Amino acid sequence: MRSRDTKRLKRILARLEQAYPGARCALVHANPFQLLIATMLSAQCTDECVNRVSGPLFARYPGPEDFLKLSEEELAGLIRECGLNRTKARHIHAVCRALVEEHGGQVPASVEALTALPGVGRKTAGVVLANAFAGPYLPVDTHVFRVAHRLGLASGKTPDQVSDELEALVPPDLRLRAHHQLIAHGRQVCTARRPRCAACPLAPDCPSRDIFSPSQA
Repeated sequence: MRSRDTKRLKRILARLEQAYPGARCALVHANPFQLLIATMLSAQCTDECVNRVSGPLFARYPGPEDFLKLSEEELAGLIRECGLNRTKARHIHAVCRALVEEHGGQVPASVEALTALPGVGRKTAGVVLANAFAGPYLPVDTHVFRVAHRLGLASGKTPDQVSDELEALVPPDLRLRAHHQLIAHGRQVCTARRPRCAACPLAPDCPSRDIFSPSQA
């Protein structure tokens, strides 16, 4: 990375820290297993909705062994509000079985083992590893993907490609904070429609700031 690019990245990270010092994982969880299930439920669903569903769910079924007491149909009924409930129930049931049969009921702490689980992709694995195991990962969701592109920090066409680009730029000890802060920025300011460029703390270093007209900002 060129010196001026390094300086720009440092300014972006510093401004994110100033704007969102308390940014953290919005999915309520008590352990790696609950975070894994909550992240699986969050596909095409808001964190608020997931928390409404997962709270009572985890209270009654705290571990993978408990989930296996449910049939897929019963689980699908309990998570209906999260959408895609039958697919998610099938994957969650298969994940719980794999955890019990192959990992002693524990969530494995490696990308390879997590992504080998049914329905678990790199983004979900990264969320679990970064938040529950302090792994040096920067998971990319739709907000991180959008903001990274607009800031010119990434050009990849897939979340995995963007994750590779960001992890090559951001120091390991700053990746989790950057992940949460980019999400917060995408939700509050750099929204998909009508981004609030006039109020954006990153505008001085954003190559996309002139793309959106004043009426959109």
